[in-house]
Amino acid sequence: MSAQSVRSFLADIFFYNQDAPLLFTRLYFWGFLLVTLAVYSIIYKQRGMRNSYLFIISLFFYYKTSGFFFLLLVFSTISDYLIGLGIYRFRSKAWKKVMVTLSVIINLGVLSYFKYAYFFTDAFNRVFNTDLEAVNYLALWANQVSGSHFDASVILLPVGISFFTFQTISYAVDVYRGKCQPVRNIIDFGFYVSFFPQLVAGPIVRASEFVPQLYAKYSLTRQEFGFALWMIMKGLFKKMVLGDYIAVNFIDRVFDIPTLYTGFENLMALYGYSLQVYCDFSGYTDIAIGVALFFGFRLPRNFNSPYKAENLGDFWRRWHMSLSSWLKDYLYIPIGGNRKGKLRTNINLMVTMLLGGLWHGADMKFIIWGGLNGIGLLVYKFWKKISPYENRKNIFVHAWKIFLTFNFITFTRIWFRADDMDRVRAMFFQLWHSMDLRVVPEVLLSYKLVFSIMIFGYILHWWPSRWKDSYMNLFIRIPHWVKVIIIVILVFLIYQSQTSDLQPFIYFQF
Repeated sequence: MSAQSVRSFLADIFFYNQDAPLLFTRLYFWGFLLVTLAVYSIIYKQRGMRNSYLFIISLFFYYKTSGFFFLLLVFSTISDYLIGLGIYRFRSKAWKKVMVTLSVIINLGVLSYFKYAYFFTDAFNRVFNTDLEAVNYLALWANQVSGSHFDASVILLPVGISFFTFQTISYAVDVYRGKCQPVRNIIDFGFYVSFFPQLVAGPIVRASEFVPQLYAKYSLTRQEFGFALWMIMKGLFKKMVLGDYIAVNFIDRVFDIPTLYTGFENLMALYGYSLQVYCDFSGYTDIAIGVALFFGFRLPRNFNSPYKAENLGDFWRRWHMSLSSWLKDYLYIPIGGNRKGKLRTNINLMVTMLLGGLWHGADMKFIIWGGLNGIGLLVYKFWKKISPYENRKNIFVHAWKIFLTFNFITFTRIWFRADDMDRVRAMFFQLWHSMDLRVVPEVLLSYKLVFSIMIFGYILHWWPSRWKDSYMNLFIRIPHWVKVIIIVILVFLIYQSQTSDLQPFIYFQF
């Protein structure tokens, strides 16, 4: 191997490449994980060294994912570490409030700059008829100091910023509320903020759940090892065999140019996207939970069969559970919750859902999506008071409730998935004016594999939980050599279904 080849090989391993970020679905990640675990197996009994090692590894992981934005993660770590100590040490409640307010301002300020600068600038320009432009001041300052040539006209969105900023805000608030003690060692705190399995797409982990694990003795039972393997395999299967295949071969094509497809194809793309976004996001968190467990850390469950929900409130208790509970505890309840009358309760609920929509993206379509879900929750609150079927246990009533909830959620996903409002309007036009059912047999035949996978995916999702638990427990109990055979079969399936370009996880953009 030539010296040039060696340098290129080492650069691929140790340096960030924007065209090949570090993803769970890349072979590089699993090599990275094996090396990381090998070193960890030597030092895991020494708590200080263990936490320091995983903090450094997590920073490297974020660098390989996002480049020099890892410095932003370092800044967030240092600022909230100091703020947490300040909140705890100040005896005056007024100063404690000042410190927790400072954490919120810093974190939301950083998040707003990187994620919402263009959105707010455009809104300001439209209202006041100005011509302001968003500027990447970090790139500008870097160019002035070092003579570099970064493009100061473009503000890039750091991967995972919405997740780790919410995580650090919850830490400061929980210290203020007395729900947890501040972390005294900055390395330990940095590890909590940056733990790589859940860093870039959640689940959002609260300090009260995770920090005690920093000081606990490492443990991983045989059953937990099998469970970790199961979660990783399940996540990869959801993401790469189900989600990515139907996205690349059908859904993305329709959403790119809805007018080239009939209303029926647009409708099937919507149903397909509901499956894809679930497989993609829950697949990521399944892998994160499994990988974290190898290191002896337990992450919270983030999905609970959301399309089994009987109503919209039930859906949001099952979907992205860490975000839903975060919005409830750190937004909905602090602005009044349900404590100040029905009108104020409804307003608080709408504000929470609108801001939840905005959290997903700096675009009016996400605000509309959040608003529709807010309206849906308010309608359900009224309906359940007068519905004669609310408390009935009839299987047909149960199925009808699931059907209505699932279709409402799928309908709102038009705004969630479409790239812009023009495509939203185009899709609605096709659904309303071009529902040509004569083409249904031809469409089903042309995309028979795609629709077969969609049906298979939904059957798996609606499969009774006790059945899922039974074959998960069976996998956990079987000998390791049988597990290896199953993993090899899964890898073969992934290889067969893999598209030419690896698809990034959907929630990386949030």
